[in-house]
Amino acid sequence: MSPKPKKRREEGRSPSAAKLRLLKRLRCTLRYEKKAWAEGAKLVAGVDEVGRGSLFGCVVAAAVILDPSYRIRGLRDSKLLPRERREVLAQRIREHCLGYAIAAVDAARIDQINIYYASKLAMLEAVRALQPTPDHLLIDALRIDYDLPQQPIIHGDALSPSIAAASILAKVERDRLIAEWDPIFPAYGLASNKGYSTPKHIAALREFGPSPLHRQSFAPVWNAPVPQEVLAFMLEENAPEPLVDEEALQASTLP
Repeated sequence: MSPKPKKRREEGRSPSAAKLRLLKRLRCTLRYEKKAWAEGAKLVAGVDEVGRGSLFGCVVAAAVILDPSYRIRGLRDSKLLPRERREVLAQRIREHCLGYAIAAVDAARIDQINIYYASKLAMLEAVRALQPTPDHLLIDALRIDYDLPQQPIIHGDALSPSIAAASILAKVERDRLIAEWDPIFPAYGLASNKGYSTPKHIAALREFGPSPLHRQSFAPVWNAPVPQEVLAFMLEENAPEPLVDEEALQASTLP
């Protein structure tokens, strides 16, 4: 007997599609915040990072303390929100939260310490920069080396509004940074893929090799068959001679 159509559809889903379907089912409520408040916490910060799976650029983290007296409607995992909605919510978060901070760890550091520790470092730096200082942390899936009560929550950005708010701020900021690099490295389609391993991005890596801002420790990058592209200003031996104002030079050497 052939499997039922519904079962065949389930089996045909990619892991990423299945995960998104799961996230859409989860409810983003104040359950974890209320538990921390009931235990005596006053300033509960949500912490999250974005860009962990990207092949290009930095990983960005944010920490946010929401105002318990002001409800921001529509907070949920940033991956489930369209860009325009994320930007609207990011503005509301910045305007109405008690405090927020954003931190980034660049590609070179990611290659040096690996993406797991780089993600934790970005989170730690965001928490350290947060004002006012939180007294309890809700973190998406991880613990960080910080002397505060903290609770790691699997799928936290889909379950906790504080973590969702951090996810949204980090996502909006990282997208902004990647957009600034897109015209510098137009071959990779960064504006659309944000550095993730889409077919176009992988094809560009195979044709042109990685840029200096690609994560060299990631397999699709170090497997690229051509040498790394370098920026013109890095090729000092090929750079044109600088223009010199002879009169200014002479004036600077006069007693």
